[in-house]
Amino acid sequence: MRVLLVYPNANKEIIGWGDKGAIAEPLALEYVGAGARLDGHEVRLLDLRLHNEDLDDVLREFQPEVVGVTGYSMHVLRNLEVCRIAKALVPLCRTVVGGHHATLEPIDFFEPQMDHVVTGEGVGPFRKILSLMAAGQPVQEIPGVWSRVDGEFKFGGEAMAFDIGSVPPPDRTLVLHDRPHYFIDWMQPIAMMRTTVGCPYRCTFCALWRIMDGRYFKRDIDAVVAELKTIPERYVFFVDDEPFVDPKRMWALAEAIEQAGIDKEYFGYCRIDSLLRDLDLMSLWHRVGLRRLLLGVETVFDYELKDYNKRQQRADIVKAIRASKELGIKLFCNFIVNPNYTEKEFAELVQFIRENEVDYPSFTILTPIPGTGDDYGRVVERQPNGRPNWSYFDLQHAVIPTTLPKEEFMRQFDNLYQVFASNYIQADSPLILQDRRERAERERQRQELYRTVALRVGGGGAPGTAAR
Repeated sequence: MRVLLVYPNANKEIIGWGDKGAIAEPLALEYVGAGARLDGHEVRLLDLRLHNEDLDDVLREFQPEVVGVTGYSMHVLRNLEVCRIAKALVPLCRTVVGGHHATLEPIDFFEPQMDHVVTGEGVGPFRKILSLMAAGQPVQEIPGVWSRVDGEFKFGGEAMAFDIGSVPPPDRTLVLHDRPHYFIDWMQPIAMMRTTVGCPYRCTFCALWRIMDGRYFKRDIDAVVAELKTIPERYVFFVDDEPFVDPKRMWALAEAIEQAGIDKEYFGYCRIDSLLRDLDLMSLWHRVGLRRLLLGVETVFDYELKDYNKRQQRADIVKAIRASKELGIKLFCNFIVNPNYTEKEFAELVQFIRENEVDYPSFTILTPIPGTGDDYGRVVERQPNGRPNWSYFDLQHAVIPTTLPKEEFMRQFDNLYQVFASNYIQADSPLILQDRRERAERERQRQELYRTVALRVGGGGAPGTAAR
């Protein structure tokens, strides 16, 4: 069967920089595509972040029998649009969606252009869908899958038990020509890899642990090393929710990488307590190539740390930042900005980052994303059907009421990126470089407008001269 897998692009009208902040390989679809290819299906993968105008042409030329999409909450409406276009251009194709949002809020995909909604790990269910279609059998009653039956979506029952060892390695050849363009700051080209699945912690702002019901699955170390050897890129981003949960395993993995003579540079997530628990382990990882950690700081206020169930205090954060500097590991620190912040909290946040010389501060707005237990009652950004407008759930927009006037809150939030612009420039961040180019272009256009107006009124001088 002909299978087209599509990774969605962001709504640039909502996210000013679109997908330019960072673009990493579509690992989830590479896993799905690998499974489909093992079963003999013809698979293509279209990354709309890099080819945002190619959808129609690819659909017309390839004539897929199945179109699969994935993504986060911010991609819901775009994925529905992709499937609507697919149905319009290839009427007999079947559409399938999976991913975080489909798992936690499948109802948002119970639309006419969708045929199947996969919850949980998607490789097995997707292979089953293709198998039934290829055999000409009814595609329904698949565990973990909502399927359209007689015009209504019906659930196929609880998903089968997850076996991490049964999932085939991702097929990175599906995006062979796109690989040079995947990046995160100076790390380009960069590959993505997962060595574990799930998270045992229960942070209140996060829904990732709910995907696997709080369970933590670990891949065989030999399998991880074998996959690493096949990755051509020098930079590798471990996309585990938290790879350093099991220090004994991470010791063994680092030693296995060293013994295999694999020469790469790594980026990965890490909790504060994981970093501080075993600094010798972090030193070993630095020796085998760990160059950067995405550290879950989240907040500098102890009362919020308690509310978030982070099991850490501000003093621990300071220790972790100092320890990483001593180890020579760069930090990408994420800070959650609560919509209830006033000028006081913004100022304290800036002061903390400056005092502790954080390499690369990143900011997200506290958002009631699916799986965090919020009923969306406070959400102010809505679709015409009353559901939240998921396109604004990019963690860069305030979707619930703010204490400050919303425009002022967003001005304070946007200003954080300007305050630390030098940090992003040092990291070769395309986000800030593009922002500066756009600002320069807007200033050029403004000056040109002033000159045009001045000439029309006969002044001919510098802007503002006539007003003096």
